[in-house]
Parts: sequence; C-alpha cells; structure tokens
Amino acid sequence: MKPESSKSDAAAKVAQRVDAHELEVASGTRTYVVVPILSRRPGEGGPSRSPAARLEEAVGLAGAIDLAVVGSGLVTLAEIRPATYIGKGKVEEIAGLVKAEEITLVLMDCALSPVQQRNLEKAWGAKVIDRTGLILEIFGRRARTREGALQVELAHLNYQKGRLVRSWTHLERQRGGGGFLGGPGETQIESDRRLLQDRIVKLERELEQVKRTRALHRSSRRKVPFPIVALVGYTNAGKSTLFNRLTRAEVLAQDMLFATLDPTLRALKLPHGSKAILSDTVGFISDLPTMLVAAFRATLEEVMEADVVLHVRDISHGDTDAQAADVRAILGSLGIDGSDGRTLIEVWNKVDLLGEVEREALITASQRDGADRPIVVSALTGEGTGLLLERIEGLVSAGRLTLDVDVPPSDGAGLAWLHKTCDVLSREAGEDGVVHVRVRVAPERVDQVRRRFGLAA
Repeated sequence: MKPESSKSDAAAKVAQRVDAHELEVASGTRTYVVVPILSRRPGEGGPSRSPAARLEEAVGLAGAIDLAVVGSGLVTLAEIRPATYIGKGKVEEIAGLVKAEEITLVLMDCALSPVQQRNLEKAWGAKVIDRTGLILEIFGRRARTREGALQVELAHLNYQKGRLVRSWTHLERQRGGGGFLGGPGETQIESDRRLLQDRIVKLERELEQVKRTRALHRSSRRKVPFPIVALVGYTNAGKSTLFNRLTRAEVLAQDMLFATLDPTLRALKLPHGSKAILSDTVGFISDLPTMLVAAFRATLEEVMEADVVLHVRDISHGDTDAQAADVRAILGSLGIDGSDGRTLIEVWNKVDLLGEVEREALITASQRDGADRPIVVSALTGEGTGLLLERIEGLVSAGRLTLDVDVPPSDGAGLAWLHKTCDVLSREAGEDGVVHVRVRVAPERVDQVRRRFGLAA
C-alpha cells in the first residue's frame, strides 16, 4: 500500500496537470470578458439583473486576480448552443478580436460544459475559463488559513474531476488496432481520477475534523453569555468595513470582489455595557458554484448558529434588489429564512454614496413599522451604526432579566463570576466596600444568580 503522503503528492501532480489546461490565469494575462445574456422567459419571476451590471461584475471578478482586461462584451442568446454555448457568428466575431488584440484568455461569465470549453478554445486559439473556474481561482488566491485552503482545494478538485479527459487529448491519436475502445490514454485517465478521488476523500475527512473543532469552539462560547452576531451579504457590500467600524478591528476591506474569504470573529461592545461576538464571513455572489457552498459549509455553520444575522446590502448599487434575492436564496439553502426564530436584520449600507434626495427617500422608506424594518448606515462614515448597535442589543437582550446585586468586598470570586456569566451593565463601589452591580441575566441563569447572592425571587 502506498503511503498517504505519496498519494497526496500524486494527486497534487494530477491537479497541476489539469491546471495547466484549465486555469492558466496568471496576473497580467490579456483577457477578454464575454457575458452571455439569455432572453428572459415569460413568467420568470424574481428581480432582474441589468446586463450592464452583470458585465461590470464580470470585469470586477477578472480584476480581483489582476487580469488585464483588454475588452468585454455582451452576447444576447435566444437559447444555449450545446456545442459552444453562444452562436456560430459570435464565436467567429470573438475569434477575430482575440487574434487582433493578441488575447490569451477568454472569460465566459456562465457555466460551461467541458465540451463547450474545449470547442471554444479550439475556435479562438486561447484559453477559456467559465465563471465557476474564475471564482475558484479567486478563492484559491484569497484563502489565508488552513481551513480556507482545505475548503477551496476540495471545491477545486471536484470541479477538475469532470474535466480530466481534456488533459489527455494529446493521446487521442494513439489508438491501437487490437480492438480496444479506450486507447492507451484510458488507463492514465482512470488512474488520475482515482488519485483525485482519494485526495477528495482525504480532504473531506479533514474538513469533518474542522467541523468538529468548530462545534467544540461554539460549545465553549455557549458557556459564556455572549450571543453571536453574523454578517452576511453580497460580495463587496461593505461587510468588512462595517465589521472594522463596529469592532475597531483591521480586517482587509477593499473595493474589490471577495476581498475577504476566511471568517473572522471579534468582540462587539454594545451601548449599555453588554457584549456579543461579531462574525465576518465570505461574501455571496450570484450563481455561486454549489460545490463552493458545500465545501464552505463548515465556515457557513457560524452563520447557521448565530443568534442574529445582519444582511448587509450595498443600497447604492443599481442591482441591490437582485443581489439581495441571491443572498436570500443562499441563506434559504442553509435553512436560514427567519422562520426558525433567528433574527434577520437588513442593513442598508453605503448611504454616503447617494444624493441628498435619494438618501432622504431611502431613510423614509426604512422607517416603516415592524420589527423587520431595515437600518440605514454608512460603514465608511459611521452614520447609523449607533442605531444598529441599539437594535442588536435590544434583540440579544430580549427575554433577559435585569438584577441588582450587592457583592461583599471579600467576595472577589463572586464578582469575577458575575462578569463571566452575566452582562454587567454598571458597577459602583460603596463607602463600605460593597460593590453594587447591575447585571442582565439570561432566563436559564436567573435562579443560579439569586442562589449565589441570596436574592429574593
């Protein structure tokens, strides 16, 4: 039996071999971006995404890994062509552009089958990657922690597994005359598939350990009375900027798609002295590959376990409604839709980018009655963040009881215990040395506090 490490090395070589055919996307590569727009069918619901915004997003994705975009264009389709996705005329037109501009990479902002990808590469004489491949490449470059790297590699290998045959087209002509259908390349393809599958199984086992470790961490946090508040939203909605504003952290926050990938947790101080834990997670995007959602499930469990979820929206974006629908769809796939008692707050961010008239109309729209009304903020200037913190505190403290406790000067352990198990709202030492403490207590701990300090029921 081969050692586990040698199997992993072999799988890595297979992955590199596929990468040589699939994802040669070095920084500075001359790139052309194609955004196919499928004609909307009658009766299709949901907010529509403008073609211009889709094109801007696709170019932004390319820019996220420093590709040199020398051109871009929209292609309207009545139907998807099985062989090339887009029509023959457009294929020939783009082939002329690729040759004239010496383009070496074409980004198709859609999901291509291996056959479509191969046919387009032959027609254009350039590398072709689809939206899934590009997002995987971005995630691979953004991952900083071991957990993030594991999740990206798992998604990447699952993507590559179905495309292995493209790496061995140079063996297609080496068929023997002995009646074997597969030819000499068949054994190598099957071997590579098996090596990749072994690596996938190993990664899945390691991610199971990650899930167990995260579950232990969450169990430990539950013993401390700090609720969890999770930030979610479309990529580049300003989650990391808001995270930094609320926690005074220094998480990377740039005007870039997928600037943050790995989850970050920090203490969040609320207005009246109580605390929570704020979690910043990876941004969502339309047509997020299902393999990425599955691979990042260990990370997204932080959102699934949160007491309060903040859905951060870039309210200045022209497609904000469509982006919000995409986020809600992904949250729904995780079982988060607000119907399970978890509180979901919409945070309308980037209000500073709006004109005065738009801003006033937005604030008026946000002041509707109901517990689900949104909070209008600017993470950059801090506008509205005070109101957001008050809403969070009101939600996480709902059902908690406020008690006044007198702690004798000799009971330092009791004072420490209060800080550990309750929200300490105020603390004042009397002339006799007795410490008067006002605490907010979770319902399940009220009797414990009363017994500990002899308070009447």
